Amino acid sequence: MTKINQNFLKLPGSYLFSEVARRISAYCAGHPDAKIIKLSIGDVTRPLAPAVTAAMHKAVDEMGTFEGFHGYGPEQGYEFLREAVAQHDYQSRGMDVKPEEIFISDGAKSDCGNIGDIFGADNIVAVCDPVYPVYVDTNAMAGRAGEYQEALGRWNRLVYMPCVKENGFTPEPPKEAVDLIYLCFPNNPTGAVATREQLKTWVDYANRTGAVILYDSAYEAFITGADIPHSIFEIEGARTCAIEFRSYSKTAGFTGNRCAYTVVPLELERDGAKLNSLWNRRQCTKFNGVPYVVQRGAAAIYTPEGKEQTRQSIEYYRENAKIIREGLSAAGLSCFGGTDAPYIWLETPGKMGSWEFFDLLLDKANVATTPGAGFGPSGEGYIRLTAFGDAQATKTAVERIQKIL
Repeated sequence: MTKINQNFLKLPGSYLFSEVARRISAYCAGHPDAKIIKLSIGDVTRPLAPAVTAAMHKAVDEMGTFEGFHGYGPEQGYEFLREAVAQHDYQSRGMDVKPEEIFISDGAKSDCGNIGDIFGADNIVAVCDPVYPVYVDTNAMAGRAGEYQEALGRWNRLVYMPCVKENGFTPEPPKEAVDLIYLCFPNNPTGAVATREQLKTWVDYANRTGAVILYDSAYEAFITGADIPHSIFEIEGARTCAIEFRSYSKTAGFTGNRCAYTVVPLELERDGAKLNSLWNRRQCTKFNGVPYVVQRGAAAIYTPEGKEQTRQSIEYYRENAKIIREGLSAAGLSCFGGTDAPYIWLETPGKMGSWEFFDLLLDKANVATTPGAGFGPSGEGYIRLTAFGDAQATKTAVERIQKIL
């Protein structure tokens, strides 16, 4: 008889954002006149930049000709995009990242989960707490997480690194030995950033112990501080211990187009094998590449026009974050993040539970958020708000919350 992957049966409930969407839908079904403003799931609302759509239109026209038609593309991504990424995102900032170290994909979410394919199931994994659920769930599916402890809200084989108010929501290297370390800066969900000195501590730790850092830098475009690193590869020694994930979803509004990339340095080796080669082998076997039209659109982000138009969208969301942070802080709530990140991490009033405060805001203010408890044990007592909404709707949401408080 066919056997299934028993690890899937160990997963608790549903995926966090699916559960949030389900609860919002259930509320709307019972309150058909409610006008819900969503500050919950981080989907963008601004349209694609004109430079991007122009490039995609041109690419579509090319595909309609014998001379310009493209069938299967390279699984690693077209050279024109890999070269643009290397030049503009890395080399221009003094990092020696080569096109052959860049793998174009359909999303950082996909890559953060799929990267586990090249690592053994017996590796010990460390995650921040609170944590983006994909890091945890995909390792649980692979059998690395062990058993889920319902009472504690955590997996018994994962090493949870507390990110709490007392440490500025930035973890310290664990005392126990770990093999894979997920770091995300600017952080989702807390909005925290890491300094150069803090990242250097992690790089030194990984090189000393043989661990690999899996660095999610999907929100680096929202960094405002001149001294905050945009990439792990700005840190000396990172090329021998780190893999970096980036995405165009929030940077350029590609949530519906699906395009991202992962950087695996050629120097990075474990067990005598180059991880660049292993990831290439994995992608060639399991991935057919991002569509040519989408990659042409992504490449247009790096043109002068594309850069400026993308910058304007990022500034739009930064202003939303400022409105949320300042408006709710003025209402007496403790807010974190929202300066170098598109997320605001809000402490619930009166030690109210995350889901309880979620229900209160949904029912009394008609504002949807994301409960912090869904991100891990240390997320209890917080909610996450996103700055990716419409500007006027964001202002209205803040006003509604102020009124019920």
